[in-house]
Parts: sequence; C-alpha cells; structure tokens
Amino acid sequence: MIHRKTFRLRLPKQTLVLGRRTLLMGVLNVTPDSFSDGGKFADPRDAIDHALALEKSGADILDIGAESTRPGSDAITGDEELRRLLPVLQALRGKLKIPISIDTRKSEVAEIALKAGAQILNDVSGLNHDERLAEIAARHKVPLILMHMRGEPRTMQTAPFARNVMKDVTDGLRASIRKACKAGVAKSQIILDPGIGFGKSFQQNYELLAQLPQLAELGYPLMVGTSRKGFLGKTLARATNKSKVPATERLWAAAATVTASILAGAHIIRVHDVAEMLQVASTADHILNPSFSSHAR
Repeated sequence: MIHRKTFRLRLPKQTLVLGRRTLLMGVLNVTPDSFSDGGKFADPRDAIDHALALEKSGADILDIGAESTRPGSDAITGDEELRRLLPVLQALRGKLKIPISIDTRKSEVAEIALKAGAQILNDVSGLNHDERLAEIAARHKVPLILMHMRGEPRTMQTAPFARNVMKDVTDGLRASIRKACKAGVAKSQIILDPGIGFGKSFQQNYELLAQLPQLAELGYPLMVGTSRKGFLGKTLARATNKSKVPATERLWAAAATVTASILAGAHIIRVHDVAEMLQVASTADHILNPSFSSHAR
C-alpha cells in the first residue's frame, strides 16, 4: 500500500476532491456494439434511465461513450458519435447532479459535448488520435483524462505488445502530458489512466496493476478501469476450466482488481457495476486508511 496523495480537480460547476476516498465513475455506453453491454443502452430512453440509476447507486461521475473502442472495433464519424450522444446529454441536463465525463477521441465531439453540459473529457487515445482535443479542454478549463493505448482499437490486441509494459505506458503517458501542457491544459487538470486491456497482453495487465505505484510517482491522480474486461474473463476461464466467461459474470474478478488498484493508489475507478463496487471501494478505503470516514460521500 502507498500513501495516496490528495488532489483538487476544478470543474465548471464544482470541485472534486481526489484521494480522500475513491471516486466511482459509472460507465454508460450508448453504442450498439460495446463489449460489456452490447447495445443495451443504445436507445436514449434506456440510456437516460440507466444514467439516473447509476447516480442513485452511488456513482460520483458518469462517463458516457458513444464510440466503441473494444478490441477489433472500427472508428465512426464525429457526426454519428454526436447523433448517439446528444439526445442523452440534453435529456440529462438539469436531472443529473453528478458531473458528466465524455469518452471521446474527437475534438469536434468534445467541443459540442462540453457546450451541452459535460464537465470532463476522457481521451482513451491519450491525444494520439486528435491533439486538438487538448486545446478544447484548455479553452473550457475542464479536466482531461489521458489514457495509454498502444495502437488503435481495431488492431491493438493483434499488433506486437511492448517488451517492457511499464516503460511503454510511462513513456506514452509522459508524451501525452507534454501535448496537453503545450496546448494549455493545467497540470492540475490532468488525470492519468494506464489503459488496462488497451494494447496489453494478458500478463501485462496484471503487471500494470501490481506496479501502479510507479505511475503514481509521475505526480498526477490515477484512474483505473478493469471492469468486465477480457483479461478477467480469461482468468476466470482458466480457473473454472470453461471456454468463456461472459462480461456480465466477471464481477468478483473485477472486485479483486478494484481493491488492488485502490490500495496501489488509484483515485478514480471506472466501473459498470456501481452499487457492488461502492461496497468494494468503501472497504478498500478503510484498509488504505483505517481512520477513513465514509460519511464524506
């Protein structure tokens, strides 16, 4: 375990304190082809209901994604991404009390989403897809999550993996930070994500989780997303002698990685199963700091 630093993240309408307790980012995919919930919330009415349910379950942030970046997925146009995203964003305005993060790689989507009420940008490409996204974050003075992804979603799990995953992730995130700062993003507004499952081998995902404190040494708050991911399915399949374990049956494996991430210094955990992971995170927070008081929610 490490001592988790405290950070203050300035949003347009509020300030989030990172580090006193673990914040939960609830995932809402408004895509027809997500790996985890396969179009379940592609209908805006279903997406809106789920967003409100995630907030009620204890989510601190809602992360909406309108483009699937699962392994093997193809990119979509910005127009299509906005067509899926905007009805949900507009309907949630004034209804949702927690801040909304937009999971996008495109500056044109980021610009319109922020004007529609989003307060955080989450770029899974770490500015490698569209550097102008950093300019949007700087202009609107919103937090920017920089994730490490080796390659592109379509080929990231078939292209050669890095020989040294920690060096690859650290070097990649440092390059992303430089791009963000050059565009005017304040260092205090940057969050780092090692990108579990994005261009990493089965073993490398576990290496990253075990060595997460090394990423904390970069001096930025950390977000980790392991929820329902393929390496957990592979772990469970090996343990149970099954050929495949569906994404929705990886809850306890996810709980183990959430606990490990928090004890290694993660500030935000990106999850699908908010109610269950709230129990996990609250307990892990008490292990990390026995004097922790959960009434701070």
